[in-house]
Amino acid sequence: MLRWRILLGTSIVAALVGLCWLDHLASVPGAWLFPVVILAAALADQEMLRLMRAAGSRPLAWPVYCGSLLVVVSNWAPAVCSPSLALALAVLLALLGEMCRYEKPGGVTVNLASAVFGIVYVGVMLGFVVQLRLRWGIGALASLLIVVKLGDIGAYTVGRLVGRQKMAPVLSPGKTVEGAIGALAFGCAGSWVSFHWLVPLFGSGTSSGLWGNWVMFGLMVAAAGILGDLAESMLKRDAGLKDSSSWMPGFGGVLDLLDSVLLAAPVALAFWSLGLVGP
Repeated sequence: MLRWRILLGTSIVAALVGLCWLDHLASVPGAWLFPVVILAAALADQEMLRLMRAAGSRPLAWPVYCGSLLVVVSNWAPAVCSPSLALALAVLLALLGEMCRYEKPGGVTVNLASAVFGIVYVGVMLGFVVQLRLRWGIGALASLLIVVKLGDIGAYTVGRLVGRQKMAPVLSPGKTVEGAIGALAFGCAGSWVSFHWLVPLFGSGTSSGLWGNWVMFGLMVAAAGILGDLAESMLKRDAGLKDSSSWMPGFGGVLDLLDSVLLAAPVALAFWSLGLVGP
């Protein structure tokens, strides 16, 4: 399983690197990554619906799919429909769906809340990833992905080698304090690589600036990635499921790949928006 995990993980990273490079060269920003994000949103919504139904709620599928798609796409055309307006419209779709199928009291509020949560968790969080790409270029997107994924590697490697003290035994028994420290250390290394090499390479900024900001970026984004991993573990445990799906042995599903990225994206966006990193 470990060999398969390494092989599949390497293949995914290689494919993503290739797509990012093609997207960087494209005349229209997002031309290559747009289909990938839309597909990821659809698959993540499918897995969210599976988790929520296993946990006992029955949200309608079509408002979740349509709402997430609307929110994600709005980031490419904010002049036509801003992300906040898209979210409001998505909530209206969820309300309309529940009105259309209403028969008797009981369960409506839970189903509606589940649908809106699914839209926010997938659509809004992926929207932050899109904004990084469109507002600051591939370098900004790469800084997020590298820090988060190196953090995941650090957590897994250090946890397997020296992990002893459980970090959250109820939520995720396999995660350790030592693994979390490894994630933070690897995240800082990823931040150094990003802002010394990749960000200047992609023209998203220079390598000049305060080194403390790069360290803080690595620590905060990696920490948010850890929380994202734990958050999805909580959802899976509440649903009584080990993985969000089983179509990628060793990784689970799309949510198992995206969980750390989703919660880390707004943290990374805040650093870039405040000018703490980048240009």
